[in-house]
Amino acid sequence: MSLTPALTPALHWIDTPAALEQACGTLAEARFLALDTEFIRESSFHPIPALIQLSAGNEVYLIDPQALEPNTALLRLLGPEGPLKLLHACGEDLEVLSNWAGVPVAPLIDTQLAQALLGEDAAMSYQRLVEYWTGDVLAKDETRSDWLERPLSEAQCRYAALDVAYLPIIWPQQREALMKQGRLEWLEADCATLVAQAGRDPAEDNEWYRRNRQLWRLKPRATATYRQLTLWREAEVRERNMPRNWLVSDKVLFAIADAQPRNRYELASVEGVKPTMVKREGDMLLSIVSNTAGLSPQQLPEALPSPLTGPFKRRLKALKQVVSDKARQLGIAAEILARRRQLEELVIADMKHLPLPLPSGWRGELLNDSFEHALCDSRVDCHAARSD
Repeated sequence: MSLTPALTPALHWIDTPAALEQACGTLAEARFLALDTEFIRESSFHPIPALIQLSAGNEVYLIDPQALEPNTALLRLLGPEGPLKLLHACGEDLEVLSNWAGVPVAPLIDTQLAQALLGEDAAMSYQRLVEYWTGDVLAKDETRSDWLERPLSEAQCRYAALDVAYLPIIWPQQREALMKQGRLEWLEADCATLVAQAGRDPAEDNEWYRRNRQLWRLKPRATATYRQLTLWREAEVRERNMPRNWLVSDKVLFAIADAQPRNRYELASVEGVKPTMVKREGDMLLSIVSNTAGLSPQQLPEALPSPLTGPFKRRLKALKQVVSDKARQLGIAAEILARRRQLEELVIADMKHLPLPLPSGWRGELLNDSFEHALCDSRVDCHAARSD
């Protein structure tokens, strides 16, 4: 095991249009294009791009997005006309690039997801990935750097460069292993989904409230209020470009919805509501509560079943067993097949006699028959029907 990375790629700092054009020309014929970003978002809703790293092998190009706008050649590299892009744990990188470049990054491979499908850690870090495939140990000294400072130090530039330099070496090995296990198509399908979901669609704000694991505790009117409060908050933080919790957290919005305050005094008594919030946002918060108070029963959402009841627990346990058994057979982590939230949505749909939101693609082929059988077996009426 090498304690010092063996790779010493040549670094190119790109902060002029001419240098960017030349770099893109050099990379245009690459088979793979390793890609990473450094960004800051501690005090903003939208990530602030600080550095874009590109590499096709022995040379790394560090693009300064504070000095440059993406040119046509770079957009072509990042888009479907360009080479296959290699990223590790790409979720936030895709958001950064979508905001900065305005184009979807495609086609792409997420090497963290590739490693998960090979039966390793479901969320292996880049440092561990490099060590796993090459034996090199990367330092983590610059993880918390101020990437917006200029000039960047030599240590920062080298750290950023090594974040992409290994991917063109690792991916061919991962690809070969995936092909041997018959899982390359699984990865390609999942990465295509990542591309389709990249970038934040404001329409998703309509469903933000569903992320709350305690939603079942709210009565239908409070649920309607909570949904409208989250809709308002999501629009506001995007417009004001501030972190969600700087305006108001999900926990506080949930408490407001549950309490249904009718005036500023009642609003101020809600746990977590500070005087400054009442002063600045009180009128809007109370207006939302008042508007949902006027909804008719027919306009309210249905109450969600309690996850603490026997019928819910039986169904969820049966679905978790299906996932656990299949994951064991495949030698991969259960969460790669299905998340708990997805299983809970299946349970809720089954208890409400709604169409099941079954997984699609390769996961559906592996799981759906077993899911349906498990749900049936966990129903009392199903046992009764079989015994007749």
